[in-house]
Amino acid sequence: MKKKIIYSITLTCMMLGACSDDFTDIAPTGALSDAALQNATGVDLKLTAAYSAMDGERISRQGEGVAAGGDNWWTDVVSDDAHRGSTDSDNTALFQVETLDWQTGNSWFLGRWSALYGGVNACNAVLDLINQVEDGDFTQQRGEALFLRAYYNFELQKFFGNVPFISVENLVNLEFNQPNPGPIWTQIEADLQEAINSLNSDVVNGRANSWVAKAFLGKAYLYQEKWNEAFPLLNEVASTSPYALNPEYVSNFNFAGENSLESMFAIQFVSDDGRSFNGNGAGTLNFPGGGPLGTCCGFYQPTQDLVNAYQTGTDGLPLLDTFADTDVNSDYGINSTDPFTPHTGPLDPRIDYTISRRGIDYNGFGPNPGKEWIRAGFTDVSGPYLPKKNIYQADEVDANRGTGGWGSDWSGINYNVMRFADVLLMAAEAAIEKTDTDLPLALSYVNQVRNRAKNMTYIQNEAGDAPAANYQIEAYGTFPTIDFARKAVRFERRLEFGMEGHRLFDLRRWDIATEVINTYIANEAEDINQSDYSRFGTYVEKFDLFPIPINAIDQSGGILTQNPGY
Repeated sequence: MKKKIIYSITLTCMMLGACSDDFTDIAPTGALSDAALQNATGVDLKLTAAYSAMDGERISRQGEGVAAGGDNWWTDVVSDDAHRGSTDSDNTALFQVETLDWQTGNSWFLGRWSALYGGVNACNAVLDLINQVEDGDFTQQRGEALFLRAYYNFELQKFFGNVPFISVENLVNLEFNQPNPGPIWTQIEADLQEAINSLNSDVVNGRANSWVAKAFLGKAYLYQEKWNEAFPLLNEVASTSPYALNPEYVSNFNFAGENSLESMFAIQFVSDDGRSFNGNGAGTLNFPGGGPLGTCCGFYQPTQDLVNAYQTGTDGLPLLDTFADTDVNSDYGINSTDPFTPHTGPLDPRIDYTISRRGIDYNGFGPNPGKEWIRAGFTDVSGPYLPKKNIYQADEVDANRGTGGWGSDWSGINYNVMRFADVLLMAAEAAIEKTDTDLPLALSYVNQVRNRAKNMTYIQNEAGDAPAANYQIEAYGTFPTIDFARKAVRFERRLEFGMEGHRLFDLRRWDIATEVINTYIANEAEDINQSDYSRFGTYVEKFDLFPIPINAIDQSGGILTQNPGY
């Protein structure tokens, strides 16, 4: 189901007579009355609106609009995966997010907060309407609404930690001003469990089903380190669901692979050849600031640290402990007209489907020439790389490119909120951490992901007669210890999901964000030749949660309380 935005609804009856005493009882033109919605059509319309809220663009009314999107790209700039990109002076609020200068009034925090609560309210509206409709079986629709409410609340939970739970009763009684005494995991688990019981198992594009609900409940348990509860759910989905890995990794990021069997739950974007704004509006900043696309604005640039993580040994395995000791050759500080020596060491082939480097084909648009496609200058902190997963392929421009104001692009590429590779690696993680550890099963799941990367089509050189780089990747032979297995699974998540908006939340839930991010800041300062990195703060424990937006606290009249440390 492609995301649909309802722009207007035409009434079947129009007011035709002169004014009378009861003219105020007539529904306004362009709107449907509550009574007109109390049927199956009304439920479907409101459920469509609840799905549409996933992109954040149509539902957010406060804060930074591009922060509202469900791909969470801007959270990567806090992690070791991405820089904010562009020039340091462009969008000060996001520069403050990247450099750990966090203010409770920052518009990026408010943008995501308001979008997610808009989604919660849209779900509650569906559930309230179902309660009012007397005829019909709405078990499936109720399950979808409960799943979506759990999804929005899950996002709120992982962003802000201590958030209010808004129920249907709160909606009906207009009691939105609820306290935030602590985590809402119990309510999220309850919604997901009821969704599992209500949903069928049919795979329908863009819709939730019982398999997806099980995977998300397993993920909710995983985030709480309830390994024994998470494992059976994730293992069931990994081993018996109809989902599977795509043979080609790139199929997760192009038009041809949309809603494939690896795509378990995705935000449904469409470009409509530029005729509408149903594309990824939250990603409009993240196109090259130069080059053949004629786009804007050079945000969301991969880090040298992420590039280095794709190095492999001669055995084709990741350099788990030493990847940061040496750098993949970078053209930082080198103009496109100047010579550059590409990296010749062994690399995981996923690097060049995730990150655009000089000399390597850029999604069919030809080799990246380097600096002339990079908006940032050599004195900015953003480095020389471009993202690739969010950019359409050259042969899919008509299907996936939509244009907006000021020359912006609204990509029609779906964003996979969860894909099957995620389930495999979460199941592997739970297999390692549960009471009766199962390292062989964890190894099997990790190697499914690695073997897909090994056997996929590699990016070719400009002549098309050889791989574009020295790609070497192999499966693990064994997980000799729990510590090794844990490290391998965590590293695999970074390689597989680089630049997909997951990294910061993984670091936080593993309780290693402080160590990893501070080490990264120090290393990156050297890698991109920044002699003065004092603009970056130090990552401390309070940054494991984003601050509750001060606007929300003020509007609550003090009922909401701030997260610790802010």
